[in-house]
Amino acid sequence: MADIEPFTIAIPDSDLADLHTRLSLARFPDELDDSAWDYGAPLADVKRITAYWKDSFNWRVAEKKLNGLPQFRTSITVDGFAPLKIHFLHKKAAVANAIPLLFVHGWPGSFLEVTKIIDQLANLTPGSNDPAFHVVALSLPSYGFSEGPKRKGFALAQYAQTCNKLMLKLGYPQYVTQGGDWGYYITRALSLLHPENCKATHINMSQGEAPSFLTHPRLAIQHALTPYTPAEKEGLKRTTWFLNESSGYRAQQATRPQTLGYSLSDSPVGLIAWIYEKLHDWSDSYAWTDDELCTWLAIYWFSTAGPAASLRIYYESTHEWDDPATRVTRDRCREYIGGGVKLGLLHAPRELRVLPRTWTRTQGDVVFERAHEQGGHFFAYERPDDLVRDVRDMFGKKGGAYNVVKGKDGY
Repeated sequence: MADIEPFTIAIPDSDLADLHTRLSLARFPDELDDSAWDYGAPLADVKRITAYWKDSFNWRVAEKKLNGLPQFRTSITVDGFAPLKIHFLHKKAAVANAIPLLFVHGWPGSFLEVTKIIDQLANLTPGSNDPAFHVVALSLPSYGFSEGPKRKGFALAQYAQTCNKLMLKLGYPQYVTQGGDWGYYITRALSLLHPENCKATHINMSQGEAPSFLTHPRLAIQHALTPYTPAEKEGLKRTTWFLNESSGYRAQQATRPQTLGYSLSDSPVGLIAWIYEKLHDWSDSYAWTDDELCTWLAIYWFSTAGPAASLRIYYESTHEWDDPATRVTRDRCREYIGGGVKLGLLHAPRELRVLPRTWTRTQGDVVFERAHEQGGHFFAYERPDDLVRDVRDMFGKKGGAYNVVKGKDGY
């Protein structure tokens, strides 16, 4: 299509010089001698990352590597909003009848999260019986190199419409999805609003509530009669920790995102501290290198809409903009979604909410489920091989979502 154009990242030298100046003028707070991680990102870590970003990190090397990916931009118009230029990766499989798969990231992630799995999903080992995928991974509106809306009300339904219109524009009238964090809620919104297009979804951030006898009698009986496993008990402890000790960001971003945005847009050190804390706390002891951290942070710093824009999804998705009877809320996304959409669940021990299986099975027609001994919130980046295996198994000949979509060549 004429308005689907190849995209190359090209950050101006002046922007790099500005970043270097800001890093060189950084002013740091003090900290308590014995605070460690209890109070947030430690001073020594933030100083180290700041120095590395200023003196050692080579953005041009990272930029060149990213530009080796198949990147594009196209215009998508969501109902009631001006057209947005949307950045996305599109890796097509070389085999016939590959399955179109949309990967949706969240915050504080980006399209970087798909970079370790995109080739594996699209390319098969000779003689393999696994399915192959045409992989599409967008930068959500207001993230990465996508533009962001300029007026209120761009909430979950609008993010879902963006994704659906992109897949249709690429020639995929039916497709499957994979997501976590906001990608969980957006792919759930796709299942709710566009079940004729989104035929199955695999998620790595399961939600749900304890089943009731009125809504899920069979699961409620299982829940009443089956004791929690040791892993489920640990998961509930992890969930309590997150709610009590690591969820303050959510209250701020859902109520006053603009106030926080000044710090993230003006101070790269503020951006480091705010995001690095989550990368550390929410992963499963993943050994982040300084190059990985700086690349991750740079995608936010150099983003088209600016780092403050990425926070607004929290406000938009928790406030009322439309008809309450049809509004797509986070609570609606956690409830049972039918419509023929198949659901696959991945359980990671260091996810933010780690819930018993009888809770997570209340979300829909669960046809695939697997628990892992390792992995956290950024599962596609932390445990790429495990995620690829799960997706292949879910959509393979022995999987519960086999042949749910008959592959199309697309754009």
